[in-house]
Amino acid sequence: MYKSRYYKTVASFFDGFSGTMIALDKLGVIPDEYHAFEIDPYSSAVSRYNYPNIIRHGDARNWEVLKGKKIDLLVAGFPCQSYSVAGLQKFQDDPRDMSKVLLDALKGLDVDKVLIENVASMPKVWKDYFTEMFQRIFPDVLCHEVNSSVVSAQSRKRLYWTNIDFDWMSDKGIVMNDILEDGAIADRDKSYCLDANYFKGGSMKMYYEKARRQIVYDDKGKVGCKQVGEADIKGYDIIRRVYSRYGKAPSLTTMQGGHREPKVECGRIINRKINPETGKRDDYNPNIKAKPRIETRDDGKTNTLSTVQKDNVVVNHEQMYWRALTPLECERLQTVPDKYTEFGTFLDDRWADSPEDVKSISKSQRYKMLGNGFTVDVISTILKGVSNEK
Repeated sequence: MYKSRYYKTVASFFDGFSGTMIALDKLGVIPDEYHAFEIDPYSSAVSRYNYPNIIRHGDARNWEVLKGKKIDLLVAGFPCQSYSVAGLQKFQDDPRDMSKVLLDALKGLDVDKVLIENVASMPKVWKDYFTEMFQRIFPDVLCHEVNSSVVSAQSRKRLYWTNIDFDWMSDKGIVMNDILEDGAIADRDKSYCLDANYFKGGSMKMYYEKARRQIVYDDKGKVGCKQVGEADIKGYDIIRRVYSRYGKAPSLTTMQGGHREPKVECGRIINRKINPETGKRDDYNPNIKAKPRIETRDDGKTNTLSTVQKDNVVVNHEQMYWRALTPLECERLQTVPDKYTEFGTFLDDRWADSPEDVKSISKSQRYKMLGNGFTVDVISTILKGVSNEK
C-alpha cells in the first residue's frame, strides 16, 4: 500500500457503496482524504462498515463544502434513470436528474482529474451534450465506451468521460460459470446487465424474451436443471441428454437411423446463432458460431416426424428449475469483494438501534446497490493510468 501523490484528495459524487474506494484499494492507493456524497442509507452503511474513515457529506448538493480544497480526483456516476433506455428518458426534466448539480460542482471546485460514468444507451444527442459540457470545463476530457465484459462475467456497456490517459483493457476471459456458487450452470458466457430492479425477481419469459434479469441452472436438479430430458436414440447417456432452449447444449450429439421412433412430447434440436449481447437469434452474423439448442413448442404439438431424429425429442418441463443470481454472485459480476455488501454500520436513529449499529443488509437492498454501482475493475483500470506514478 502507498499514498499516491496524485490521489491525495478524492471526491466521489453519488458514491453508492464506495466503489471508487474499492478500486483505489485494489491498486494499493490510500488517499489522504476521501469525500463521499451519497444519500442512500443502505449504501452509506455498507461503505461505513468497510471504510469507516471516509468523510461523508450526504447530498451532492452540499458540494460547496469542498470549496478551497485541491481535488486530485473527482469521480461521479450520476443517476442514469433520466437517460437510460430502461427508464422514462425525461432527461433534464426528470426531478431525479442530478447532472446540473454535477456540472455546477465541476465548475465550482478546483479539480485535476475526473472520471464520470453513465449508461451507454443514452441518446447520442445527450452523449454529445455532456461531452461538450465536460470539455468546456476540462478540455482534455474524452468519452470512452467500455463494456464491463472485458474484466468481468457481465455485459454492461457504459460511457466514461475522463482526462486520465489509461491503457485499454484486454479481455480477462471471465465467464458466468467462473463466478457461480454451488455447481450452478449459466446458459451464456456473459450475464445480462445487472440493474437496480433485479431484486424484483424475474421469470423465464422475461429472461428469454426480454433479455433481462439473468437466471442460472443447476445440473444437480436442486435449484435448476439444465438437462430437461433425453433424446430417444442409441448411445451412451452423455449423447442422449437433451437441454432446454433455455440453455446451451454443449455436448449434445444426434444420430440418424435406428429402429425405434421417438416418443415425442414436443421440441426439436437445432443449430442456432444466438447473439450473446441480446440473447436473440442472429442467424446471418458471420462472427457468431451456431450451437445446438432444443426449441420447444408452446402448443403441446410435435414437429413433423422425419428420419432425422433430432427433429423430435422428449422434453419433461417439470424437470426445469432455475434461480436468480445470489447477492454474492452479483458482487462478483461487479468485481466487488465477496460479501462486501453483507453488513452495514448505521448511525441514524431511523435505521440504528444504537450508535454505530452493525446490521445485515437485506437481499433486496444488496441487489439495488449493486445494480446501481460501478464495475469496480473498470474503474481501477482507468485510475491505474495515474496511480502507477508514485
